[in-house]
Amino acid sequence: MTTATLNTTDVRTPARDRAVPARIPFHRILGVELRKMFDTRSGFWLMASILILAVLATGAVILFAPKDQIDYGAFGSAVGVPMTVILPMVAVLAVSSEWSQRSALTTFTLVPSRARVIGAKGLLTVGIGVVSMLVALGVGAVGNVVGSALAGVDQTWNISATQFGQIVLADQIGMLMGFMLGVLLRSSPAAIVGYFVYSLVLPGVSGALTNANDWWHQHVGWFDLTWASGNLYDDMSRQEWAQLGVTTLIWLVLPLAIGLRTLMRAEVK
Repeated sequence: MTTATLNTTDVRTPARDRAVPARIPFHRILGVELRKMFDTRSGFWLMASILILAVLATGAVILFAPKDQIDYGAFGSAVGVPMTVILPMVAVLAVSSEWSQRSALTTFTLVPSRARVIGAKGLLTVGIGVVSMLVALGVGAVGNVVGSALAGVDQTWNISATQFGQIVLADQIGMLMGFMLGVLLRSSPAAIVGYFVYSLVLPGVSGALTNANDWWHQHVGWFDLTWASGNLYDDMSRQEWAQLGVTTLIWLVLPLAIGLRTLMRAEVK
């Protein structure tokens, strides 16, 4: 009797081509990131607080503003104030929450290209800023119609298209400031504190220097982003536009570039 020995090393398993999944469309990434901004409790209450404060601000103008000051600009400014304070928090959390809530590993596993995810977050930040100001424009228009009727005065529409565009730009700078801090710090508490330092502490220090130092008083527009962007609410000269460009480069563009560079190389945990 002979025994046949099977040589397993001669067995060859035919190679199978692995199916390569299709690349996730960018519009789907946008949709997911948009839901992530507002599906959480923090995102929901941030948006709810904006609507609540907008209604309260409109009512305050109707109740307490003198009749000669009831105009479109008054209502638009009153509604825009809570938006300019709260909406940058949405931009901060859009990025920093990925690390604070430890969801970055899942996000960048499903979409390995970090640039596409961060690009979607940045695009949504700009879009939400524009939409929010359009909402402020609409609420302000309703408030102006109702307030003028209740006060018995003629309706005054005193915001031109150019002025509105500059107001939108000022709002975008605030939104992108929050986005930049989220990218740079990647921690929700640190980024929120950093935003209030940018928007409240540094302008206060700059104001104190303006009162105490003549050189700073003469050149503050080239170093203080809050001062330079505040000019967007009035007619701006060429020098003021140049000052806005320089301060935006210093306080927004350069830190954002540094943050993006570190984010693309940082280890995701």
